[in-house]
This record gives sequence, C-alpha cells and structure tokens, in this order.
Amino acid sequence: MDPVAAMLHALDLAETGARTNEDIFTGPSQWMPHGRVFGGQVLAQSIVAASRTLPDERLIHSLHGYFLRPGDVGKGVTLGVDRIHDGRSFSTRRVQTFQDGVPIMSLIASFQPEQDGVDHQLDMPSGLPGPESLKSVSELLAGIEHPAAQFWTVARPFDIRYVDAPVYLPLADTGERVAHQAVWLRAKERLPDDPVLHRAALAYASDYTILEPVLRRHGLAWATPGMKMASLDHAMWWHRPARADEWLLFVGDSPSAQGGRGLAHARVYREDGVLAASLAQEGMIRVPGDTSGR
Repeated sequence: MDPVAAMLHALDLAETGARTNEDIFTGPSQWMPHGRVFGGQVLAQSIVAASRTLPDERLIHSLHGYFLRPGDVGKGVTLGVDRIHDGRSFSTRRVQTFQDGVPIMSLIASFQPEQDGVDHQLDMPSGLPGPESLKSVSELLAGIEHPAAQFWTVARPFDIRYVDAPVYLPLADTGERVAHQAVWLRAKERLPDDPVLHRAALAYASDYTILEPVLRRHGLAWATPGMKMASLDHAMWWHRPARADEWLLFVGDSPSAQGGRGLAHARVYREDGVLAASLAQEGMIRVPGDTSGR
C-alpha cells in the first residue's frame, strides 16, 4: 500500500461500542522491519480515538504518555477512551492501547477550543538551509539493499531531510558529536483538510527523530551493532495550527543521558517561522558494554 494511504488506513479507527466508563475503538498495526509497532502510530491512533469522543471544536493541545510494552505488528490494537473530565474550556481523556488484553501504551490528553490569550514564541533558528536545498532520506539511502534501509527509503509516509548528516549507518559521517540537530519533514502526499488528522499525523512523525540528538552526541547510529533502543515516554504540546503535509522544521536537543536513558526535546516550526508544537521523549539506549538490562 502507498505509505501515506497506509498511515491513513491505520488512523481510520472502527468504533466497536462501549464498556463501563470507556469508548472502545480498534485499528490495524502497520508493518515495521523490526516487528514492533511504531510508537508514532499508537500516539496518532490515541489522538484520533480520544477526539472521536469530543465536539469538533475541541482539539488536542497536550498529551503525556508511557510506552509500556512493545507491540506486535502482526496484531491490531484496541483503544479504550475514558472521558475523565469535560469543563467549560478543557476536556481530559485517558487512552489505553491494548493487544491481547494487555496494555502497550497509556496516555492522558487535554483538549481545548480555540481561544484568545497572551501570545509569544521562541524564534525559529536563522541561517538554516531550506528543505528544497537538501537531499531526502530516499536519495541518501538509494541503492542500499538492507531491509531497514529500503523501508526508510520507500515505506515511510513522510519525506525527511536532515540539515546535518543523518545518523542511520555506522559508516556515515555523523559530523561533530553535538547534542542537537535540525530536520525538515512533511507528508509525501496531500492529506485531507481535517485538523484532528493533521495533529495526529504530527504526533506520528514526532517519534521518528526525537531521540537522535542523544545518538549524535555519542557518535552512535541507528544501525550501530548491538545497540538497543526503545521509547519510554512521550510528551507533546500543540501551540498553533500546522499542516503535516507542509514543511515542518524539528529543532532538537538532548540535555542529558545517563543510566541507560536519554532525554530529548524538540520544537516544531512551520516554514514561515511559526512555532507549531513542542515535544519531549525519554528513551532507553543500550550499547555493547552496558551491564544493565531493561
């Protein structure tokens, strides 16, 4: 299936009724080369499920969640939405995602209609090259026959372009060991004009590169032999409207790594310099020689 169509298919949840205090939805899992459900998929599905229990004018503005167990791409997911609170300005939902009756992710999200208030933002970094001047990941990895490289090249629904050298292959020049990077991305095809879908798609894409400043700081790559990585939690805030099918700049950094864990932040800017979202994630990162296990 076309990668954008596959993402939209995964987000087209079926409502299967309700049980005590929960609305129940089901959805498919997308294939991944390592056999584990992509965290961005579950984040996006959770947003869609929770949004289905709210009026259209109330859009997600924040979420805080934990990845509890790795999901199996061979199985679909079941999402239970608990309508925790509905106030005059804010609504709160808890979403639990299950496979075989066991939770693989749990998060709480908050929703708000558009309202006026104080307004400021940090400026987008200046002097960075625009996306059109950079090579796509598909171009950079063209000709590499490894299944993971082929997946990164053709099966992802987003066009990803690194301002610095990407940290995919151990032999790639990852440059100076710094704890920051900048990445442009957008959906490869036009998406429907649904603000819920664009916020869900942004959450989907947010799990691609968020931890890479940790790797870059230590000279590691995704394909480092023996390295094990797993997302532990994820937090995200939507500040202003943005389309996931238009160029977005992810400006990321890592303030700390310790104890087999690395913390990363990112700010997401529209191409016109408007700050659209912020996010944070902590991940488990084990490299050969670590004595502790998960």
